[in-house]
Amino acid sequence: MDTRNDVQKFLTALRARITPEVAGLTVFGGERRVPGLRREEVAQLAGVSTAYYTRMERGDLSGVSESVLFALVRALQLNEAETAHLFDLARAATGPRRAPRTKPQPRVSPRVAQLIDAMGDVPAIAMTRLGDPVASNPLGRALFPDLFPPGKPALNSARYMFLDERSRVFYPDWETTALEAVSGMRLLAGQDPTDKALMALVGELATRSNEFRTWWGGHTVRTHSTGTKHIHHPVVGDMTLGYEALAITSTPGLVLMTYLAEPATPSADAMNLLRSWTANEARTGETARTSRKVAGDLP
Repeated sequence: MDTRNDVQKFLTALRARITPEVAGLTVFGGERRVPGLRREEVAQLAGVSTAYYTRMERGDLSGVSESVLFALVRALQLNEAETAHLFDLARAATGPRRAPRTKPQPRVSPRVAQLIDAMGDVPAIAMTRLGDPVASNPLGRALFPDLFPPGKPALNSARYMFLDERSRVFYPDWETTALEAVSGMRLLAGQDPTDKALMALVGELATRSNEFRTWWGGHTVRTHSTGTKHIHHPVVGDMTLGYEALAITSTPGLVLMTYLAEPATPSADAMNLLRSWTANEARTGETARTSRKVAGDLP
């Protein structure tokens, strides 16, 4: 990925969203030709020269000190995710240039797999940084049936979001959910711009999805470790669920996604119905397997 271009687009977008009034600057008469702050105004707020800020906005963050970066954070009123992304971009620009590399796929340990299975009443899915499900319990698979086609590998959640029309029915607020996915991938790109798997996924989605290509160019970054999802489940109907993304510290690159409904709500009733349906499906499958074994179809 082109780090210089990413820096330029990111800082330009941040500057455009802040008006002089919001920044606390006095505005004199005359027509402004930019939607937000001018470069010289950002430089004034950050306490650096216009030439120095212009160099940074053109994509050159090499050698920029932490104090200057924090001054930009204050001047552009960055949130936590945007601050982390800015520092990630600066580290990529300052450190030695690395060739694209393939990162190993994280594996779920037997203990973590046992833990996921033990969480019988909570949908739980272990996801890689790119959104590949690598472990799940029955309720997690039942909650996201499209991601787990019977007898086939699980689907990547980003590909499902942008390349599978079923996602637009499953997520009633599809655009909001899809934007969250893009902004999360932007953070990953800043953390490691040499990740070949991420580069390939971004390239695929940008080629095949107009929405992804447009939103990727917006350089919006957000963290999504907790929040709310609205889904239209094919079996139990509409549900509003809170989610938590829990880092599996023993296996870097994996997060455990869990989902809960507020007690005494229609969503809680729907989740209870899904639990019953999942348990019934499991019993039906086991009965069918036993019958086949008795008939000699299974060893």
